[in-house]
Amino acid sequence: MKELRLVLVEDEVVTARNLEYVLKNLNEKISILAILQSVSEAINWFENNQSPYDLVFMDIRLADGLSFDIFKKVNINRPVIFVTAYNDYAIQAFKNNGIDYILKPFDEQEIEQALAKFENLTKPSEQELDGKKLAQLLDNVNAGLKSYKKSFLVHHRDKLLPLETAKIAWFYTSNEIVYAHTLDDKQYIMEFSMEQLEQQIDPALFFRANRQFIVNRKAILEIEFYFNGRLSVKVKPEPTEHILISKVRVSVFKNWMNN
Repeated sequence: MKELRLVLVEDEVVTARNLEYVLKNLNEKISILAILQSVSEAINWFENNQSPYDLVFMDIRLADGLSFDIFKKVNINRPVIFVTAYNDYAIQAFKNNGIDYILKPFDEQEIEQALAKFENLTKPSEQELDGKKLAQLLDNVNAGLKSYKKSFLVHHRDKLLPLETAKIAWFYTSNEIVYAHTLDDKQYIMEFSMEQLEQQIDPALFFRANRQFIVNRKAILEIEFYFNGRLSVKVKPEPTEHILISKVRVSVFKNWMNN
């Protein structure tokens, strides 16, 4: 592989590190020019950066909005490979320089195939993605849309029980232990981190409210205005702690609730 200069737009630190590791493992000539964690940071970098770059890997849902907002403010004139946990932005992604659409959790083979696709598209010259290639890419995306976990096996006393994902009211983490609390007010310890769960459950049904909570749409009773532009989410069953949406996540949460 040839030398590549990449930019990563990803707000999950663990995911960014994992992606960087996979990329450099595939091609030691890859250099990461920047890891950008928000829409505002990315706009500032692309607006002021003088270093040439070849390719962008970009998440879609960032802490302060959708990455598509970046394209409204600055000119990104290089191809973009979108890496996201959400499968409902494919068409919009390909309208914004997208050449591939990878669903989390990704594996090394998917990243390798995306890099190979980039190389094929830029040989023998830097060329625009034509309609035929775009249609083919969309077909590939539709064929590989992610299916989400419908149930988890959880420990209960001396047994393993199947727990339906749709019956989980909220996930909660405390002291590095993750719990699933069900709509009928039962609680189980999970064997996954919050980040792993976020990639396995349907984003149309669940929302990452903050570092401690992921909430099920079905459990939400009402939303109250809270201090400093935040929102307080009332759910049933009621947890012992407030479920707060930070000011920067309010618009994302409202969009999710309106869908």
